[in-house]
Amino acid sequence: MGIPIEFIVFGLVLLGVAVFHNHPLTISLGGLAAVLAIKLFSPDFHLGPHLRGEAALLANLFGLLLGFAALARHFEASRLPLLAPLILPDDWKGPLVLLILVWLLSAFLDNIAAALVGGAVAATVFRGRVHIGYLAAIVAASNGGGAGSVLGDTTTTMMWIAGVPAAEVLHGFIGSGAALICFGIPASLQQHRHQPILANPVGKVIVDWRRVGAVATVLIGAMVANLALDFPAAGVWVALLLWAPFVGMPWKVMPQAARGALFLASLVLIASLMPVEKLPAASWPATLALGFVSAFFDNIPLTKLALDQGGYDWGLLAYAVGFGGSILWFGSSAGVALSGAFPSLRSVGAWLRNGWYIAPAYVAGFFIMLAIAGWHPHPLH
Repeated sequence: MGIPIEFIVFGLVLLGVAVFHNHPLTISLGGLAAVLAIKLFSPDFHLGPHLRGEAALLANLFGLLLGFAALARHFEASRLPLLAPLILPDDWKGPLVLLILVWLLSAFLDNIAAALVGGAVAATVFRGRVHIGYLAAIVAASNGGGAGSVLGDTTTTMMWIAGVPAAEVLHGFIGSGAALICFGIPASLQQHRHQPILANPVGKVIVDWRRVGAVATVLIGAMVANLALDFPAAGVWVALLLWAPFVGMPWKVMPQAARGALFLASLVLIASLMPVEKLPAASWPATLALGFVSAFFDNIPLTKLALDQGGYDWGLLAYAVGFGGSILWFGSSAGVALSGAFPSLRSVGAWLRNGWYIAPAYVAGFFIMLAIAGWHPHPLH
């Protein structure tokens, strides 16, 4: 049928992850081995140069997933989440305010950190009974928050480094803000029915301010290293190691985080091996479609192809490839990271059934953004 065999294998990998959600790492590594075996028979493919080209991205991704897993553990152990009921409303608006806070946090930080911090607070204020749909909404909020900020998502940072001015992605906040309302209200009502929020802190809360200091330093380190080195994982690990003599290092969370990181890294590497030389001609319908593609196909190579091709409205593209990954749990690094703390997320059926409102919210946010800001394509600067 003229379909490259690499795409067929990749499709089988994604289908396997969706059906056998208890064995995602085994399936993704098997798929990677199969695709590599196919590519090695191609005379135009050279494994060494390709791996060297992907090494920095994979190392950064791996470092962030492990480092932010440690950050989430420090944040929980600080007991600061126990104070959240003091600032969150006591009814269904409490879960909605928490989603808004995650969205705001993600505008300045990596979406992995925002999702894990939001998950830690949710586990506390909902007494450990967090609805799968609400967890999906936390991932969506963390992905959407970075859509208009060159600091908030890897894809927008890539655009910035490539020469796209920060102002040209700023209107991504229009789409992600509209989507936040569209999915945030049903998700919050769903969570309130499942388990209402704590009205008041349980007993006297003694905050471990050393761990709070460690969390703040890690977040600042990620931002500084992202700006200075384009490698936020370096700042995360420098901060963690500096604080280790005072607060320790939560090594127990590392094996689970490493499995999630290896799973996502293998999917990213498979995606980089697909024979995609260019995207369809830049247009708003093509950009809308790329959002759905990013739920299956990693958004980083999609963004790179779009930058090479030019002619896109960068704000619309940032929203599409950033928020679109929220449609499935493995469509973004935030979803993979949060699934380490909440393994029930690893079911595609449960994600789609309980977080049904995310895909319609993506479409609604896209068309609201298109109606307000319009379609303004730009060549690469």
